[in-house]
Amino acid sequence: MVRLPLTAADIERGQRLGALLRRARGDRSMLETALDAGVSPETLRKIETGRVATPAFPTIAAIAGVLGLSLDEVWSEIRDVPSAIDDVSRAPLRSPAGSAAR
Repeated sequence: MVRLPLTAADIERGQRLGALLRRARGDRSMLETALDAGVSPETLRKIETGRVATPAFPTIAAIAGVLGLSLDEVWSEIRDVPSAIDDVSRAPLRSPAGSAAR
């Protein structure tokens, strides 16, 4: 399987995820958190430092669960903020007569 290169947005999202997990972990040790989540401390370290920008969903779900974060909280923190271009691309389509398409 060929893995596509990460985009700048992927990298930034990974950094936001890492920062969120570090804040949520607080004074709790990385070793304790990782073992409770069933991941290696090295994996958690790489995620927290942004070196793994796109970790597997089960990994994030396990870490979030140990830290008391809901997946909704994680997503709201790391999702991309829509740009003006996204707003235009999501505008309703118009039919040739000028009425909105369904």
